[in-house]
Order: sequence, then C-alpha cells, then structure tokens
Amino acid sequence: MDKLSPAQFAAKIRCCANDLQDHGVDRLGSLYDLTATRLVRYAVTVTKNSPDAEDAIQATMVRMAMKPKILATAQQPWAYLLRVTRNEALRILQKRKPLQIFAQCRQLWSRDSEVVEENDQAQVIRNALKRLPTNQSEVVVLKIWEDMTFAEIASVLDESPNTVASRYRYALQKLDNYLRPMAHEDIDINV
Repeated sequence: MDKLSPAQFAAKIRCCANDLQDHGVDRLGSLYDLTATRLVRYAVTVTKNSPDAEDAIQATMVRMAMKPKILATAQQPWAYLLRVTRNEALRILQKRKPLQIFAQCRQLWSRDSEVVEENDQAQVIRNALKRLPTNQSEVVVLKIWEDMTFAEIASVLDESPNTVASRYRYALQKLDNYLRPMAHEDIDINV
C-alpha cells in the first residue's frame, strides 16, 4: 500500500472516528488497523519495550471505545490519539518499579522488534535513538516518522512549540555525534 500523506492519514482517522461514534464499538477495528503500527512505534519510544507499548495501545483503544465522541470531535484526532497513547504509556511506566524499567530498557534493543525493520542501518539508528533522553527521542519519532509539525507535537506532549523545537535540535545534534563515526565506516545512515 502506498504511504498516505499526512492529510490523507488525518482524513482516514477522522472517518474512522466518526464511524466509531456513529456505529459503535464494532467499528473500532478499522481505527486500530489504521493506527496500531504507528502508535506502537511511538509508544515504544516512551516505554522502551514492545509489550508495554502494546498494552498502552490496547488501553488507548479501550478509551476510544468508551468515549468515541471525544475522538470524533477532536480538532486533530491523530494528535489526540498520540496524546492518549503517551498518557497510557506513562501510566504503565509509573506502575513499574525502577529496577524493572532498567531491565526492560536493556532488553528492548537486545532482541528483535517487529516495530522497526531489522537491517544494519535500522539497528544503527535504533541504537543511536535509544541513547537519547526519552523526551528527545519521542520528538524525533513524531517529527520524522509521523511527519508532525512542532505545533502538533507540542499538543501531543503538552509542551510549548519552542520547547519541542529545542528538544528536536538537541536530539539531532546528539544523533549526529553518535552516527558520524559510523558514517566513516561506509554505513549509509540516511533516515
């Protein structure tokens, strides 16, 4: 399937949200099918592991099923879904003991993930992303993979656009420092 433009993706989410509101929980599958892969990719950035990210997505979908009108009437349904997912991911992390979180972080990048295509370049980029603070890596994921503006990201993270832009700039500087030595090893690091 061709990649949808941000406008097309937003329109499809709006359609799924309206369908969910009008026809009930039976239509939740369409919203899930459209957004799950992207939501998991983002949630992994927050939780640092796939199982917790998937739990966050399930909790997000339950919230959408319980209150479909909120999504259907949101100005930016995709940003709203991302924000709910982030909140659910953070809620999961708050329940974890600190030692469990550290163990899960180590495991995340030592095993295969279905979220990111596995190849040498992806692994190099993933390793660089994991070195970033979470508040910077989530901005990078939303900006690069979700093609969101700083204003949209600010809405998702409940931060100012200037703060989001600064985090993005700092993250890119750090990524450049992490990836530059590997560029000399003839690894193509273009995202």
